[in-house]
Amino acid sequence: MSLPSSVRLFEVGPRDGLQNEKDIVPIDVKVGLIDRLTAAGLPAVEATSFVSPKWVPQLADAAEVLAKIARKPGVSYPVLVPNRKGLDGAIAAGCEEIVIFGAASEAFSKRNTNCTIAEGLARFSEVCEEALQRGMRVRGDISVALGCPYEGEVAPAQVSAVARELLALGCYEICIADTIGVGTPGKTRAVFEEVAKHVPVARLAGHFHDTYGQALANTYAALECGVAVFDSSVAGLGGCPYAKGATGNVATEDVLYMLDGLGIETGVDMAKLVEAGRYICDFLGRPTGSRVARALMAKAA
Repeated sequence: MSLPSSVRLFEVGPRDGLQNEKDIVPIDVKVGLIDRLTAAGLPAVEATSFVSPKWVPQLADAAEVLAKIARKPGVSYPVLVPNRKGLDGAIAAGCEEIVIFGAASEAFSKRNTNCTIAEGLARFSEVCEEALQRGMRVRGDISVALGCPYEGEVAPAQVSAVARELLALGCYEICIADTIGVGTPGKTRAVFEEVAKHVPVARLAGHFHDTYGQALANTYAALECGVAVFDSSVAGLGGCPYAKGATGNVATEDVLYMLDGLGIETGVDMAKLVEAGRYICDFLGRPTGSRVARALMAKAA
């Protein structure tokens, strides 16, 4: 079974990671993190989110952060938008790419966005139409695709149904997310194989949390399915405010180490990536969640 020769890493630490911090990270620290991730060679850095400060006060400074980062040609800085108001904020900030989201389970959709799956996708119809007319790229995320904290098992057909809707809305890429980290390689393969019947595999991405220590194994299973885009978070930052017990995303350093070992090209510099992780963890006052970063720093010391 041949694996992709190159992989695009989609860094989510500045958004998916920092939104879960109890204390609000200062603007200059967020900018410092994003700029370091850019310098490490990451091709996509999810910079922030235009959500209501009432719900996510950690990212209330989205416009200020985007105004200060050192944008590098060829690098995308996507932002999450939950509705039309969020899109307006992204447009005003000069964003070129947005991320919309749906859920694979009704219970999670209602807890996360206070609406059904169908209602949520209908809300995004206007958002996508306006964004695409303005020449923006739209990416679609599907939460709890490998298991839901409220419903348990999620059928691959449910994930595929949402993926088809996101494709119809005009998403250039659809990310299958194991939001609570309960997936296993077998489940991962089953979901991607089912979704790939309706969405070209070249337009699919994987997003794995490491709650049960399966994230790297799930990444490899998705690689075997031909997936060549993966979300990851520097130092393993993150979790999910609507999924109790879910731990951080798979660490970017750990994914990169595996891909480097497989001879898969990413264009990312490990030393600079580890330094970016050290930078944010020093500020947060805790050790990195990346096993690779811990090993490399111990070796260097």
